Amino acid sequence: MRRLLLAIVLAALAALAAGCGGSSAGSAATSANGAATTRPAPSPLQVANGPVEAADPGRPPLRLKLSTTADPIRLRFHQQPRSGLLFDLDTGEVLWRRLPDRVLPIASLTKMMTALIVVRRQHPADKVRVTKEALAYKGSAVGVLPRGKRIKLETMLNGLLLPSGNDAAIALAQRVSGTVARFVTRMNEQARSFGMACTRYTSPDGFEDAGNHSCATDLAGLARAVLDQPRLARIVKRRRAVLPFPIKGGRIYLFNNNPLLRTGYPGTIGVKTGFTDAAGRCLVAAAQRGGRRLGVVLLHSPDPGRQARVLLDRGFRLR
Repeated sequence: MRRLLLAIVLAALAALAAGCGGSSAGSAATSANGAATTRPAPSPLQVANGPVEAADPGRPPLRLKLSTTADPIRLRFHQQPRSGLLFDLDTGEVLWRRLPDRVLPIASLTKMMTALIVVRRQHPADKVRVTKEALAYKGSAVGVLPRGKRIKLETMLNGLLLPSGNDAAIALAQRVSGTVARFVTRMNEQARSFGMACTRYTSPDGFEDAGNHSCATDLAGLARAVLDQPRLARIVKRRRAVLPFPIKGGRIYLFNNNPLLRTGYPGTIGVKTGFTDAAGRCLVAAAQRGGRRLGVVLLHSPDPGRQARVLLDRGFRLR
């Protein structure tokens, strides 16, 4: 009798377990004709600032839809940039292009990758020492960094991205990796991880053009990665920053070089400028209106501010 009761209890428990398993998402279900079917698990949602699921962190945060042959916007400037791209920052739709895979020097657009690596490995309150190497910079700079002092890292990031400080780039690279050379190795590793086929870095600042290059396609994805980092997104949308600093007066005033921010273009949210003789005037910019975010990349442009405004105006008029 006991064996019979035990068998009945075990059979009931097995049936209950089978019933619970059949109700879970992604499990087998029964179709109208009684055949077993498999319900696929739901895909992670794509939100405004990137994928929810970080299962493949090496992939770039934006995949451009470059397969279409006819862009919605047909525009030819009187003086063309050497390369350019207008795109939707959230969907990857390409609205206008000019030779987007052309490999070109990128000057201080390099600092977008520098900033991205820094924020992924350092906290805002960390301190960055001003080294003699940082003070031996060439080109644009914060310019008043006191040798040997330790500066708050977030202040250095502002100095990197607003006035495009080459001195800040060197100091930050040394803070993260110990030497500039090791930091550049990390930059190139990250570029490969992102699938940036056009891109190679030789410095954290982009001042030397030899061997330091990218293309509009790669830079579009990198712009999205920068804007997906809240710390960087807050910095690159600022027209200016006034921050505590160990110099006479106790504070430093930093101004953004972005021509869209300087002229008050509506909805501008970043991101970075660049210039050398070889690279010409370069701009990666982004703007938001009515919940829609558009990005523009212009390499070696005769007037990147004006051309970016024309492209963004046309893009926002599309529905």
